[in-house]
Amino acid sequence: MTEEVPRRLIKVTDPRALRAYAHPLRMRLIGLLRGEGPMTATQAAARLDDNVPNCSFHLRQLAKYGFAERVPGADGRERPWRATTQYTSWDDDSDDPVMRAATDQINSVMLGLYLQRAQDYLAIRADEPVEWRVAAGFGDTLLHVTAAELREVMEKIDALLARYDERIADPAKRPPGSRPVTLVQMALPRGIAAPPAPASGDGP
Repeated sequence: MTEEVPRRLIKVTDPRALRAYAHPLRMRLIGLLRGEGPMTATQAAARLDDNVPNCSFHLRQLAKYGFAERVPGADGRERPWRATTQYTSWDDDSDDPVMRAATDQINSVMLGLYLQRAQDYLAIRADEPVEWRVAAGFGDTLLHVTAAELREVMEKIDALLARYDERIADPAKRPPGSRPVTLVQMALPRGIAAPPAPASGDGP
């Protein structure tokens, strides 16, 4: 019998589900399940330095909205939890004020988590091997692009990163010396969009 594996992506269109997901501990729990595989609430609490009842409650809330699910345990005792998908996405183009408020909320929570991860990395960076200090770090690039071009850039980045997806579920595919790395993507428009140039022959 083959083991069922989580789907690659879930796209959330319900603002209630987004608000339920937009919680720091719940997002850390899902990240833990996706990165390390199924585990019990007890194991998750130990990994996240939290308490078991709190993790159990938030795992149940994640399951209520389809982000996590129970799987059979090896010893028939506490059943582990697993993430139902490898990634979560949502649209930021809704004109519905309720949906826009939900996406703003989840984006704000994500930004806070990313900032904390960056600060945690800086705190231990001096102890990292030199090869990892060189490979990892921060940077930015200024682009002058249209909205369509920016979407194309992001889609190409997503396609490149997808080449490594199989290593998440199958440790045997991870090369020697590999380790988990969080790659944060942010595209932040600056200023006001330039008005379209007049068509040839137009003008005063």
